[in-house]
Amino acid sequence: MKQLLFAVLAGLAVPAGAAVISGRIVAVNDGDTLTIESEAHSQSPVRLLAADAPARAQDFGERATANLSAMAFHRLAQADCPKLGRDGTPLCRVVVEGQDLGLEQIRAGMAWWYRPDGSQQSPDERAEYERAEFQAKLRRYGLWNSKNPVPPWDWGRVPARSPLR
Repeated sequence: MKQLLFAVLAGLAVPAGAAVISGRIVAVNDGDTLTIESEAHSQSPVRLLAADAPARAQDFGERATANLSAMAFHRLAQADCPKLGRDGTPLCRVVVEGQDLGLEQIRAGMAWWYRPDGSQQSPDERAEYERAEFQAKLRRYGLWNSKNPVPPWDWGRVPARSPLR
């Protein structure tokens, strides 16, 4: 009976829709999106949870992609995916050789910590991501070396018209 109760409670601790994807990274689409191929040869595009890199056309977009590719391409990965993004792509904490790729992108100044995803992180992970972003800003790594880095969620927006026009 205790084992049944434990199994039920353990199942409740996993968010609905949570998935684990394991395999080799076969594509790096941009600085926060990659494709994992399983042993069964099925391919799954995933986005890094709580890390938002510049779009490819943005300043540092190509550098963010190259940085992620250097860490991940053709390596074995495990992706813990607690939720889906707005476009249906799994949002995942992706680990390669013991490294959290989202955290490493932020440390290198190649991505912002995307705070709205913080609710899917443990308190320790949130603190680590926040500290990594702060240190990258302080040391002016990557995109933080530019005068006014624009986060991807603001990039491409049409600025509001001035009322004085």
